[in-house]
Amino acid sequence: MSDKNPIYRVQFINNGEKYELYVRRLTTSNLFGFIEIGDFVWNNHGTLVVDTSEEKLKSEFEQVESTYLPMHNVLRIDQVKKQGTAKISSLGDKVTQFPNPIYTPNPKNK
Repeated sequence: MSDKNPIYRVQFINNGEKYELYVRRLTTSNLFGFIEIGDFVWNNHGTLVVDTSEEKLKSEFEQVESTYLPMHNVLRIDQVKKQGTAKISSLGDKVTQFPNPIYTPNPKNK
């Protein structure tokens, strides 16, 4: 694909949910261990049907120019020919986010 302005589908975990966003800018960050995404691409709905998860994402990233994702939260990055619908979906009970805390303080040992 030699598109001058490619679109990327970025899937990552955030607070136990899988986020899927479409962006035009994707770079490795100057912050070690992070990926920088920006120039978010949203669907312009021409109908009355509104996807609530996309609307939630639009409002969450409304004032954001760039966001930094920890590399270990990124599930997949694809360069796509055209954008799809941004969405939030559940991971289910059988998926555990990596990494889990190695040390959890015991409140009894204060």
